[in-house]
This record gives sequence, structure tokens and C-alpha cells, in this order.
Amino acid sequence: MRHHHLILLGLAVSLLASCSSSVGVKKNAARITAVRTTAYTHSESDHIIYGARTAVGTNLKYGNVRSAAADWSVYPVGTVFQIEGLPYVYQVDDYGSALVGTNTIDLYKPDKATMNAWGVRNVNIRVIKWGSFSKSLSILRPRTAYSHIRRMVSRIEGSS
Repeated sequence: MRHHHLILLGLAVSLLASCSSSVGVKKNAARITAVRTTAYTHSESDHIIYGARTAVGTNLKYGNVRSAAADWSVYPVGTVFQIEGLPYVYQVDDYGSALVGTNTIDLYKPDKATMNAWGVRNVNIRVIKWGSFSKSLSILRPRTAYSHIRRMVSRIEGSS
């Protein structure tokens, strides 16, 4: 009889484990394949009014930790990831109107030559830490005069 209970307990544990791992797969995924990436720089005409500042208000980063822009309803502010095969860590601290509604991540580069050398690449990423949708909303809500920001806010609120 005791053996029978152990078998049932084992089945219950494995069933619960399989259920919990399938819930929220996208949000908890550590590895995302074939992510479309592009590059931008602060001296591009559509970014020049912001200078070398992010949407968060910090300086754009290009060291061991690098800035990235994304649709915050897909990759919320503060998301930290690494591109497979590269030693750098990227942090989502910016967004761009052309990124909304896409799964594209725009990587900050310090100049146009480096930006152009990156071009468009599909890469595999490893998410180290997911950012915060609530922090994204707190930054975005005061900026809803812009249609791309309204779209991000709507998408975040719709997925909550």
C-alpha cells in the first residue's frame, strides 16, 4: 500500500511540475531564438533631439552593459539579456516608435559606422532578468500624447 502512495505522489509532483513549467512560457523563457535585431545611434536624425539619453533618462550605454530599445509591451523596461556568442549584456532602457508591434530589439551603437556594420541580424538571446511592466507603465503613461506610446500602454494593460 505504501508503494502505491509513493507512485501516486510521484505522479502528482511530475504533473504539477509540468503544469508550472508550461504556464507563462514566453515570460519565463531563458532563451529566445531568431530575434530580429537592428541598430541605432544617438546621432541619427530621429534620435538627435534626445541626444545620448534613453527613454528612462539615463545616458545611453556602450560598455560591458549596453543600451537596447524595444517595444516595452514585449520586452519591458529593465529586461537584461545577452546575445549568444557575444560577451556583452544588454539592458532595455529605451524604446522607438518603429519598434512598437514588433519583436525587434534595437541595439545602441556609439556611431553610424558601427550601427551600419551591425545591420539587421537574427540572433538568439538569453534573458537574464525580465524587466517590469509596472515600471514600464509608470514611465509611459505620462507620455500617451504619442500614438506609439498609447499602443504600448494598451498592449501592456491588455496582457495584465
